[in-house]
Amino acid sequence: MSAPDPGTGAAERSAPCPPPAVRAPPLPAQNTLPPQCLGLEVRGLRVVYGDFVALADTSFRVEPGASFGIVGESGSGKSTVLRAICGLAPLSAGRVQLVTDETSTEALPSPGSKPFRRLVQMVFQDPYGSLHPRQTVDRILSEPLAIHGVKDEQARVERALDEVGLGGGFRFRYPHQLSGGQRQRVALARALILEPQVLLLDEPTSALDASVQAEVLNLLEDLRARLGLTFIMVSHDLAVVTHLCDDILVMQRGQTVERVSAADLAAHRVQEDYTRRLMQASGGFVRVGS
Repeated sequence: MSAPDPGTGAAERSAPCPPPAVRAPPLPAQNTLPPQCLGLEVRGLRVVYGDFVALADTSFRVEPGASFGIVGESGSGKSTVLRAICGLAPLSAGRVQLVTDETSTEALPSPGSKPFRRLVQMVFQDPYGSLHPRQTVDRILSEPLAIHGVKDEQARVERALDEVGLGGGFRFRYPHQLSGGQRQRVALARALILEPQVLLLDEPTSALDASVQAEVLNLLEDLRARLGLTFIMVSHDLAVVTHLCDDILVMQRGQTVERVSAADLAAHRVQEDYTRRLMQASGGFVRVGS
């Protein structure tokens, strides 16, 4: 797995969105989406289940085209953040909104609307559980197109499979006929087929072995660069997060501990004792190239 040179810093890895020409020529669609690169902002997110506060007043902003990581121990609330953004966790307070450059005056879709759900897609942690075992890859990829009323189904399915490095030969296979890495690529294709601007990645490599993890991470880097995507990635693996993300939010017990750049985290330039303990618990965490 290749990693950026830490001397380049986060600025180089936060390159502006590529021009629209980098994308493949768009296919006709019924739902017109904003053409510009989009980011995401959350303010004061709070999720409560009975007497348990799963997420307490979490706020952050991810600029268009950036890659943002959220780390913490199990139960820290990091996955709850993603679920709250896409409407899978009940919000007690706070708001979520898409953001773009300051010069744009175009109204952006609101959370919960169909256009928002098309622009913000989630890739779940477990590729074995997120794909229907009795549906072919073709059916799995065609379903979101049907929900959003998008035509040119065959061309979009084939293009989505090509983008994740599988190809049309996988189109009519069932999940049990795929390896773990291939299943996760199908999960990525399902998220990408609607041409979203923001991807929510819930530990997308944790269920894979080390060699396949590297393949998927390199694929994610390539997709972000080619398609101008904005990433929000949850992981317990600090090496993975510093490899893929520009800035990182550290969480504990549903609360924000600190926000730190990937370069500072790799160099152990952190402020909070909890972050230091988290790094020690990673067991010999060393960023490649440092």
